[in-house]
Amino acid sequence: MNYEERSQPFEGASGVMHPLLAESVTQFQAQAYKEILPSNGPVRTQVVGAKSPDSEAQADRVREFMNYQLMNVMEEYDTETDQLLFYLPLSGSAFRKVYYDQNLGRAVSRFIPAEDLVVPYATTDIYSAGRITHIVDMSMNDIKKLQQAGFYRDVNISESMMVDTDTDEIQEEIDELQGIEPSYGESDQCELYEIHTDLDISGYEDLDAEGEPTGIKLPYVVTLSTTNSEVLSIRRNYRQNDPLKKRINYFVHYKFLPGLGFYGFGLTHMIGGLSKASTSILRQLIDAGTLSNLPAGFKARGIRIRNDDQPLQPGEFRDMDAPGGSLRDAFVPLPFKEPSGTLLNLLGTLVDSGRKFAALAEMQIGDANQNMPVGTTVALLERGTKVMSAIHKRLHSSQRFEFILLAKVFSDYLPPEYPYMTSAGDGMIKQMDFDERVDVLPVSDPNIFSMSQRVMLANEILQVVNSNPQIHGPQGMYEAYRRMYASMGVQNIEQLLPPPPQPMPTDPASENALLIKGQPCQAFPGQDHDSHINVHISLAQTSSVMIEPIIMTNIQAHVYQHVALRAAEIVDMQNMQDPEFMQIQQMLMEMPPEMAMQQQQKIDEAIAKDVAQIQAGLMSQINMAFVPPAPPADPLVALRDKELDIKAQDVERKSQEFAARQQFDAMQAMQQLELAREKLNVSRTIAEMKDDLGRDRLDSSTRIKKAELLIKNKGN
Repeated sequence: MNYEERSQPFEGASGVMHPLLAESVTQFQAQAYKEILPSNGPVRTQVVGAKSPDSEAQADRVREFMNYQLMNVMEEYDTETDQLLFYLPLSGSAFRKVYYDQNLGRAVSRFIPAEDLVVPYATTDIYSAGRITHIVDMSMNDIKKLQQAGFYRDVNISESMMVDTDTDEIQEEIDELQGIEPSYGESDQCELYEIHTDLDISGYEDLDAEGEPTGIKLPYVVTLSTTNSEVLSIRRNYRQNDPLKKRINYFVHYKFLPGLGFYGFGLTHMIGGLSKASTSILRQLIDAGTLSNLPAGFKARGIRIRNDDQPLQPGEFRDMDAPGGSLRDAFVPLPFKEPSGTLLNLLGTLVDSGRKFAALAEMQIGDANQNMPVGTTVALLERGTKVMSAIHKRLHSSQRFEFILLAKVFSDYLPPEYPYMTSAGDGMIKQMDFDERVDVLPVSDPNIFSMSQRVMLANEILQVVNSNPQIHGPQGMYEAYRRMYASMGVQNIEQLLPPPPQPMPTDPASENALLIKGQPCQAFPGQDHDSHINVHISLAQTSSVMIEPIIMTNIQAHVYQHVALRAAEIVDMQNMQDPEFMQIQQMLMEMPPEMAMQQQQKIDEAIAKDVAQIQAGLMSQINMAFVPPAPPADPLVALRDKELDIKAQDVERKSQEFAARQQFDAMQAMQQLELAREKLNVSRTIAEMKDDLGRDRLDSSTRIKKAELLIKNKGN
C-alpha cells in the first residue's frame, strides 16, 4: 500500500504496489460507512410485546436520545467508526469496548485493534472467553485522575513512564505505513493490562445456601501495570442482584469474514496472494518498459566519447573516436524486449478475479433494461452482491449487540430523569425507558448495503404500485413515492410530497359510495356502528357487489373495524358503570408511577380479553350475513336432474325386482331340495321295510324247511 525503494534487479527498479487490495478496502469502507453511520443517526427502536401509545413514546425517546449521544456527545464515535471500517477488511477482526468513562463522565464506545485484545488460545468467541486482556495505553495524567476519583489504587507506577522501544512486527509495519517512529526517553504514556477473568478471591467467595464456599470462580476485572506489576484495581464484573452472577460484557467483535477460529479473515487473507502477484507482474512490466526505453549493452574498450558522462539531448550528434573498425561493431546492446503482452493479460485476469471476489463490479442502474421484470432485476442485483451482503449482515449483527451494551450503560448511569437540548428542541429521557419493552437496532437494513441497491428496489416497488393503483389506494401510492425519495437521500420529503388527507367520519351512504369505487374506508369512535354495519351488509348482499372480490374484501374489512370499535365501546360502558373499576382507577392515581404503570398494564390486558370475547360474539353473527345465498336453479339443470332421478328410480326398481327374483329362485331351490330330501327318506324307509320283509320271509322259509326236515326224519 506504499512505494518500496528497490535496488534489485537494478538500482531504481520499480517499487510500485498494485492498488487491488487498497481499492477493495476503500470501496468497502466507503459503502459500509454510509450505511452503518447515516447522518440522521444509526439507532432505531422497536416495541417488544403489545404496542401502546406509552410504549411507542418510550421507544421514540430512546431512539432520539441514543442518536443524540452518538452523533453529538460521543465525539470520538464517528472518527473511530470510520477507522474501524477501514481496519476491518485488512485484518478481518476489529473490536469495540462499550463502557462508562470515569474521566469523561459519559458512555464511550472505543475502537480496539485486534493486536490490543488478547484471549486464550482455545477461545472460539469473545462472549464465552474465559479471559480477555485489553492492552491499554493511558497517560499518567488520566491515571492520576482515576486514582484521585478512587477508581484506581493510589500506588506509585512512575517506573512505567519509560516507554519500551522494542515493538512487535505488527506495530513496526503500522508505524512504517503511517511514517512515524517511536520516541526515545521519558514518555507520559503508561501501558496497562485490563484483565476480564474469573477469580476465587479469599473473603469474597461464592457461597451456597448454608453460607459455605462453593469454590466457583466469579467474574472480576483486574487492572495492573505492565512494568512493575502493580495492581491498580480489582472490581466485581457481575450485577449484585444477579443470582447467576453472569459476566458483564464490554467488548463487541466485528468480523469481516468468519475465520477458522476466534479471529475473522480479511481481504488480506483472501486476496492478498492476488495482490502480491499483481504487484509483481506490474513491477515486471514497468521494469521491462524502463529497460526497453533506456537500453544498455557492451562497448569496445578503445571507444572514446566526448562528454560521455552527460546524457544525449534530442537532435544531438556527439563526436567520438572509433579507432580501427566500424562504429557499429564497437557496440553490442543487450536484447531487452518490450513489456510482455502475456503478462499484461495475466495481470488483467488477476485483477478481475480479485475484484469479483471483493464484489467491486457493481451493476449500474442505467445498464439495466427499464422493462426488465422485477424478479429478474432483483436476481441480477443479488448475484453481484452476495459477498458484500453477507459481510454487511455480520456488521449489522455486531452493531446491534453494541447498541444493546450501550443502552445498558445508559440504564445504569443515567439519573431517573435526564433533560437534554438538541437543535430540534428540548428532550427528556428517563432511566426506566431503557427496559425490556424497547429493543434497540441499527437503522441499516442487513439486506441492503448501497444506495444503488436501495434506489433500484424502491423503483421496482414504485412500478408495481403504478401498475395497479386501484388496489394500493392513495396511501399506497404515497408510501411508494415516499420510499423512492427516502432511498435517494432526499431531505424534507413532506415539502415535495404532501401526505394524503386524513380520512374523516362520514355517513354510511358516503362510505358505500367509496367502497363501490374500490377505495377502503375507516371507522371512527363515536359513530353509530350498528347502523353502519347494517347498511354495509345490505350493500354486500346485492348481486352486483357479490361478484366483485375487491369490493367485498373492503366492505368486510370496514365492517370488522366497526365491530372492533363497538366491542370496545361496550366494554368501556360496562366499566364506567362498575363501581369497583372506578375505585381501582382512583387507587392507581395515588400509586407511585412505576407501580401504577405495572397495574395499568394488567388492567389493559384484562380489558383486551373482554373486548376480544365480545368481538368474537359479534363476528359470529356478522359472518353469517356475508355468506352468499344459494343461486336459483337453472330449468334445464332441474329437468336434467329430474331425468336422472327417474333413471335412478328405474334402476332402483329393476334392482329390487332382480333381488326379489333371486330370493324367489332361492326359495324354490330350497323347496325342491327339501322335497328331494323327503323322497330320499321315503325311498330309504321303503327299502328298509322291503329288506325287513325279505329277511322275515327268509326266516319263515328256513323254519318251515327245518320243520319239514324234522317231520321227515321222525317218520323214518
